[in-house]
Amino acid sequence: MKRGIDEPAKMVQEALAAADNPNAHRVPHFGAEEQAEHDAEASGEHIGQKLKKALLTGVSYMIPFVAGGGLLIALGFLLGGYTISTIADKVVLANSLTNLPDGGLPIYLGAVAFKIGGLSLAFLVPALAGYIAFGIADRPGIAPGFTAGAVAGFMGAGFLGGLVGGLLAGFIAHWIGGWPVPRWLRGLMPVVIIPLLASIVASGLMFLVLGGPIAWFTTVLNHWLSGMTGASAVVLGIILGLMMCFDLGGPVNKVAYSFAVAGLGAGSVTNQAPWQIMATVMAAGMVPPLAMALATALDKSRFSLAERENGKAAWLLGASFISEGAIPFAAADPLRVIPASMLGGAVTGALCMATGVTSQAPHGGIFVFFAIGNLVMFIVSILAGMVVTALAVLALKRWAVRKPVDTVAATGPAPVLVSQ
Repeated sequence: MKRGIDEPAKMVQEALAAADNPNAHRVPHFGAEEQAEHDAEASGEHIGQKLKKALLTGVSYMIPFVAGGGLLIALGFLLGGYTISTIADKVVLANSLTNLPDGGLPIYLGAVAFKIGGLSLAFLVPALAGYIAFGIADRPGIAPGFTAGAVAGFMGAGFLGGLVGGLLAGFIAHWIGGWPVPRWLRGLMPVVIIPLLASIVASGLMFLVLGGPIAWFTTVLNHWLSGMTGASAVVLGIILGLMMCFDLGGPVNKVAYSFAVAGLGAGSVTNQAPWQIMATVMAAGMVPPLAMALATALDKSRFSLAERENGKAAWLLGASFISEGAIPFAAADPLRVIPASMLGGAVTGALCMATGVTSQAPHGGIFVFFAIGNLVMFIVSILAGMVVTALAVLALKRWAVRKPVDTVAATGPAPVLVSQ
């Protein structure tokens, strides 16, 4: 579009020249049978790719709501203490800067920060559902998705309800958008008809059919997680650590992160399990980039010049809980970097859960230290996983290298991993 606006004459000339050039690229022509087969294959691929993209879109758009809200809640606790969660509403409504409550300005500002953070977090499920629907049906899916997400939150269906509601709203809106309608009605479709009908159907299904069972399952899951102690909590930490380091910001990583964020608002002084899960996920996600930075510093000869430069940047990325900082290393050597990262992530996850580390902030890494409970063990857990991953990846690069078994015969056997 941009080029069409900036250089229309040039594009027209190129098109006219291509029309007379038999070697120019052309859209392939299909016969009836070939076209049907091609459309079927494209449709199958499109649905799978679109579903994955929609889920990642929902999570990506949800994170800013959660990050800001979580940090404000943590700031509220820092200023007003742990009791701020029980008095915030009363303090905000009954007081002002000229009429401070008992405890003075810190209590009032803590209550304000806590309340703003709570309101921001309240958008978690609606934003997730709304932007999942947006990923499927474009803008006509946003309103039905937000509505279905709000219904899921109202019924207590939580994060899982938001996923289901967003998918329902998106597919229903997409389906309605494909209806053949008169020309005079087309202008109303994306603004009125699609949002109205898709909201009625998707939210109706959530209210009447799906919301109750999903809410029950969510409650059971939360009780199970909250009751985890000892060995079972360590196992959960290992699983979350493995997921966070499996694809470094991909779908599996996002599932683990979203699972932790969705329960963050349910954490309290008496129920710190959601905060422990959040700390575990954040600590494990910091391990891969920090470990790659350490590995490039310990043995530069095992990495290219570009990787060594990426390693310098990975220190800050890892400290900020940006797992994607390790992607350049994983893309260049996935069979060594990813298993080593998962090993370190499992160690960090197990240590965090075993020692009861908590985080009231959903993002920020070491820079939200004020929101971390048991900060010393949080740092120790990250350092342990970082060292394990760095040593593992260096060991794999040194002793597990790809060499051809028979270097003489051109048609010899395929290369295998052998010791150097």
